[in-house]
Amino acid sequence: MQPPTGPALASAPESPPGPAPGSPLLRWQWREVQAPCLVAGWILVASLAKIVFQLSRKVTSVVPESCLLILLGLGLGGIVLAIAKRAEYQLEPSMFFLFLLPPIVLDSGYFMPSRLFFDNLGAILTYAVIGTLWNSFATGAALWGLKQAGLMDAGVDAGLMDFLLFGSLISAVDPVAVLAVFEEVHINETLFIIVFGESLLNDAVTVVLYKVFNSFVEMGPAHVQATDYLKGVASFFVVSLGGAAVGLLFAFLLALITRFTKRVRIIEPLFVFLLAYMAYLAAEMVSLSSILA
Repeated sequence: MQPPTGPALASAPESPPGPAPGSPLLRWQWREVQAPCLVAGWILVASLAKIVFQLSRKVTSVVPESCLLILLGLGLGGIVLAIAKRAEYQLEPSMFFLFLLPPIVLDSGYFMPSRLFFDNLGAILTYAVIGTLWNSFATGAALWGLKQAGLMDAGVDAGLMDFLLFGSLISAVDPVAVLAVFEEVHINETLFIIVFGESLLNDAVTVVLYKVFNSFVEMGPAHVQATDYLKGVASFFVVSLGGAAVGLLFAFLLALITRFTKRVRIIEPLFVFLLAYMAYLAAEMVSLSSILA
């Protein structure tokens, strides 16, 4: 029997379409809120851990709080990695430097004992400037000397400028753990403010050193002129003094605004945080020392 063709085939009824899928009541949108949720979770866990550590003085008297927080982070990260089999989220440098670091610096600067700081400014500047420069150049020169003496692997293709660039990266240490121990044992205030002030002011030195040596490496040592070295010295004063000038400008603006907030005291903390954050961003935008700002 021949299959129907022509009009008979055209008039065959079509099969009714299936039911259209309904709209779901709820949708899982973890990807859209993953980054802020994880950052908020980190801060919440660290805050709760701080409370627990304060309640348990026996533990913190043996192991510093900063070390306990590091161990806690490693443990939680290991659990997440074991469950997910891969890193679900990695903290980007921009997230840390633009969102997490400014509140930390603001807290340190706002509660800094300013009288002690300015009374010991000479010693602080000595350690922050001369000490950081010495540390950076000594580290770079020592590594270069080891390579020249043949005590370094031959596969390391680096010159003096490369080693100085590496020295500028590690010369400014962040004494968070040291300051935490100082607070626990109630160390002498002069020693505390010297270590704290040095860690605050050495940022300008290391930023300048890194940028100068990085530009020299990109240019090539053979193309570096005497004027480039003079520009590097001048940039140190521009970055450090410029960052401080930006901070003073926003501090003056904050003082001016808070003159008119006597009846709305509730928004004063918002202005303090907002203008300090804007000072940080403004200095970062023009390549000045944002931490000093």
